[in-house]
Amino acid sequence: MSFKIAFVGAGSIGFTRGLLRDLLSVPEFADVEVAFTDINPHNLDMVTQLCQRDIRASGLNIEILSTTDRREALEGARYVFVVVRIGGLDAFRLDIDIPLKYGVDQCVGDTLCAGGIMYGQRGIAEMLQICKDIREVAEPGCLMLNYANPMAMMTWACNQYGGVRTIGLCHGVQGGHEQIAKALGLPKDEVDIICAGINHQTWYIQVRHKGEDLTGKLLEAFEKHPEFRQTEKVRIDMLRRFGYYSTESNGHLSEYVPWYRKRPDEIRDWIDLGSWIHGETGGYLRVCTEGRNWFETDFPNWMKDPALVYSKETRGREHGSYIIEGLETGRVYRGHFNVVNNGVISNLPADAVIEAPGYVDGNGISIPHVGDLPLGCAAVCNASISVQRLAVEAAVHGDDILLRQAMMMDPLVGAVCNPPEIWQMVDELLVAEEQWLPQYGKAIVEAKERLKSGNLLPTRDYQGAARLRVKTVEEMRKDRDAANRNAGESDKAQERPALNPQ
Repeated sequence: MSFKIAFVGAGSIGFTRGLLRDLLSVPEFADVEVAFTDINPHNLDMVTQLCQRDIRASGLNIEILSTTDRREALEGARYVFVVVRIGGLDAFRLDIDIPLKYGVDQCVGDTLCAGGIMYGQRGIAEMLQICKDIREVAEPGCLMLNYANPMAMMTWACNQYGGVRTIGLCHGVQGGHEQIAKALGLPKDEVDIICAGINHQTWYIQVRHKGEDLTGKLLEAFEKHPEFRQTEKVRIDMLRRFGYYSTESNGHLSEYVPWYRKRPDEIRDWIDLGSWIHGETGGYLRVCTEGRNWFETDFPNWMKDPALVYSKETRGREHGSYIIEGLETGRVYRGHFNVVNNGVISNLPADAVIEAPGYVDGNGISIPHVGDLPLGCAAVCNASISVQRLAVEAAVHGDDILLRQAMMMDPLVGAVCNPPEIWQMVDELLVAEEQWLPQYGKAIVEAKERLKSGNLLPTRDYQGAARLRVKTVEEMRKDRDAANRNAGESDKAQERPALNPQ
């Protein structure tokens, strides 16, 4: 088989290297064309060198086309992986730090809440340009496989406005599936799940073992588990009150709803600092910063380390390679994908991007009808979908009123801030992130004038309820294996340290 696969944002070591390993572990893909593109030539060069070394070590005769010319990389591509982070860590830092001045304490800030909304404003503007290039130079019918957050917003914009069929992919369902099996004390391959909702708020609406429905037994299992009862307090509380376990991590979930992070003195009651993913303020920003600093410094040693092995045994769990394998070889793959709803989940809006079970084979990608979510679960999702819709429309049209309304409707922002504070926070975010927001020219000029007026609401120098210091490279050097895993994995919370005593 010979076809072309392009990676946009290929300077992302965490996704690119692992996804390429997964793809080239499929024997039929030994002759595919691979193209990498990124706006950062230095990052692109490092990742290309590393991946090309892995390819040679595997005995494959594939030469990566590595270029900062995106259209060159996309030309003739049948599949496009998007792993971009528009604005990089500089913009990510603003997404965390500016809302903190207004009391909005985020753990991750890349999917919902103030950070996720702004991330979407930057990302959607660029994703529509990527779509334009795909329409013009890629193979007709090209499929975009999007790993970039905010997953639902980006995938929504590409399907509705980009003119490119886009599937959003995330490893959250797999991670929660593993947790459920562990809590129940069962092998994962014996536990069958049906999970449905929206990305990062997907619900395990059915959990079965050898024909027995164990959904109703999950709360007791998690409450009794010595690790999860400490690290997953938000998820367990949501399970207790809504009846179903949610895919997303304790820290992520805590910032999507209004109840767990609105009072600074209560935040630590719901989180654990043994791992960033359990609720640390700005935790994902910290580990991403550490990972980038480490990779930049230690890269020469990565080139000396053993190459990745391309094999069935070493293949990762990300959906992307299995989707392409199913489409190209006809082998059946079952996963959970982010797609336009169109009635799959009956009590969520048709235009929303939902996450639901899907099957892939030579006939294409099929999403079976799920029906209604439990009413409470649907209500949680619908609150987020309203924010997503406003944010997508704001980003596409450069409409700062819709952007402000998205912030007002966001569950956590609305729980913490009043409307004048939200208006001023949006002004600050627009001005600080101007270089990545070309669609907001007029609004940014007006925001600058308001901020210069001096008639501003007071803010505070607030670092959050649970912010930890970024480790130095010297500190990370003490455990090089852990530093390598942090820098090199797409899921930066697969391996978690020992419990933090509280």
